[in-house]
Amino acid sequence: MIDKPPTDAELKAQLAEAHDFDPRDPLFGLRRDELSGPRLSRRATLRLLAAGGALTAASLAPGGLTKALAQGKTGGTLNCAWAGVAEIVTLDPGQMTQVLQFQITSNVLSGLTHIKPDLIAEGDLAESWEISEDGLVYTFKLRENATFHNGDAFTADDVLYTFERSSDPSKSIHSANLANVASLEKLSDYEVKFTLKAPQASFLTKTTERASGRVLSIVSKRALEEMGDAAYGLAPVGTGPFKIASHVLGQGVVLEKHAGYFDPERPKLDKVVIQPVDGVEPLAAAVEAGDIHLVGGNPIAAQLIDRFKSNPDLITDIKPGPGFQSVWLNPWVEPMRVESFDKPLEELKKEPGFMVRLALAKALDRDLFVKQARFGYGLPAYGSVNAAMAYYYDDAIAQTSEQAYDPDGAKELLAAAGYPNGEGFPEISLHVRSSHKRDGLVVANILKQVLGITVKVEVMEFTVQLERFQAMDFQMTLTGSGGDYDPDDALEDWMTTTCKFNGRTRDKETMPFGYFSDPKVDELSAKQSVTPDPEARKGLVMEANKITSDKVTCGFLYHPVDVLVRASTVDYPAESRIPGLVDLDRVTLG
Repeated sequence: MIDKPPTDAELKAQLAEAHDFDPRDPLFGLRRDELSGPRLSRRATLRLLAAGGALTAASLAPGGLTKALAQGKTGGTLNCAWAGVAEIVTLDPGQMTQVLQFQITSNVLSGLTHIKPDLIAEGDLAESWEISEDGLVYTFKLRENATFHNGDAFTADDVLYTFERSSDPSKSIHSANLANVASLEKLSDYEVKFTLKAPQASFLTKTTERASGRVLSIVSKRALEEMGDAAYGLAPVGTGPFKIASHVLGQGVVLEKHAGYFDPERPKLDKVVIQPVDGVEPLAAAVEAGDIHLVGGNPIAAQLIDRFKSNPDLITDIKPGPGFQSVWLNPWVEPMRVESFDKPLEELKKEPGFMVRLALAKALDRDLFVKQARFGYGLPAYGSVNAAMAYYYDDAIAQTSEQAYDPDGAKELLAAAGYPNGEGFPEISLHVRSSHKRDGLVVANILKQVLGITVKVEVMEFTVQLERFQAMDFQMTLTGSGGDYDPDDALEDWMTTTCKFNGRTRDKETMPFGYFSDPKVDELSAKQSVTPDPEARKGLVMEANKITSDKVTCGFLYHPVDVLVRASTVDYPAESRIPGLVDLDRVTLG
């Protein structure tokens, strides 16, 4: 049967409907059944194309959607630079803490689900799933044609093994993400059933998702037993579109096409070479020389964005970034010492150490920072919940937060703490990675101008900075998160007492908690995680976010934009353009 071409009136109506959406939340108003199962409905697909600026009248003609989503040639080698890092330390999903790591493993390891550009779940190793009426039972039908890179067939046993390994805190730093799972049952070789303790809004977009969640990125039992954890961490064996051909610390990673991938149309490329590049100018030189086709890794230094945008040989794609960056203030060192955040805000405001913290946060002119340090590319931040989360983002927090820019109030607080006009205030060290040196210098200058204090910027390799951050071996450090697609990422991963970034390797005898601890935030975070009603969950998220802002968990600084730079010869389809990730299975070279 030949599709009947749509009339002009029908095309006009379909285009109008597809473009009728809130740009901050393109999926609002779509039904649950349109967003569930193994694939999106046509209506949802049209909406996504419209939101991404890729929907035309030609797309609505018979076969037009397929043509819109499938372009380019197959084969070839893609040369990538991973920015802002000297070496890629581990790719073990149980130990990864960096976006730049799961950008790679998202191409190597599969999960039961994966996210789309709209940040909703679609099937990956799960062909489909059913959810019980009470939201407690998830039954997944698994693919029967997936194989590991070592040739082993993927079955339900691999889901059980991954769950068992990831539930062990000694094997996975993300084990807490499985705390709400009451049981996992194998129903058949290709069907599993998760029973939850309470409904969990983020189960499909975080727990079972292959990239940002990581806790159920499916691993190979035989490969782990034969290789051991250390070797597996360098070259994990998965079922993804690419397999790791080599990984040499300090020299990069080489990916090769997995011929046994369950989708015979993917991947398009034969090989991907990933080279760590630390430093701003080395990255610019490699890209502009044509040696690099695409840039992943840490966010590109802001001073390079306009430079790359003006290059006719490059495509610079900018979207709202799913993350935040902050100036973290160690509560165990003077003059910022706070031995307990578990008290009313008004009591905290009477303590000299908290006065200093709040003064520093109030002195941060975030609008000026974004203009000077990020060249206008960024959004001032007052909490960890980012604008890419759309529905859960608090537009008003810039006005309501205790951290709102108030130079006079900052000076009064610093004086009340014993440092009028900054007199007697000790020189403070601020750790930054090399690609954020400019950010650190701008922060230091703002604090000098507003408070009269001196901040010494110390530049170090990113992995060293992260190690010292986790050990609470710093005075101030500038870092943050990316790939945060759900409020769980912003709260559970960063703001709770036992979260994986909160001084995980610190000396717990001298430092009972890491950079922050508040039982109320812990309670709200746990509750929002299992609250299925979006409106109720939003209220819990915003309350927790406001407390962490008011009590100065850190000096929230900015939400980055997500910048993907690639050569004009690289076709990177909209279907793969997931903020924070670099999924390469549909990429082609022209």
